[in-house]
Amino acid sequence: MDKITLTDKQQKSRRGRNIALGFALAGLVVLFYVVTLIKFGGGMQG
Repeated sequence: MDKITLTDKQQKSRRGRNIALGFALAGLVVLFYVVTLIKFGGGMQG
């Protein structure tokens, strides 16, 4: 198989995209966690 080699610019672009995706994913996890806490935590307070 031929190995595809990326230029420096392409590698930096891919890395930036991966970091942005990681932050977006982490943000969604935090959002779902907070919504879950509000839904279940709010019902048990009183």
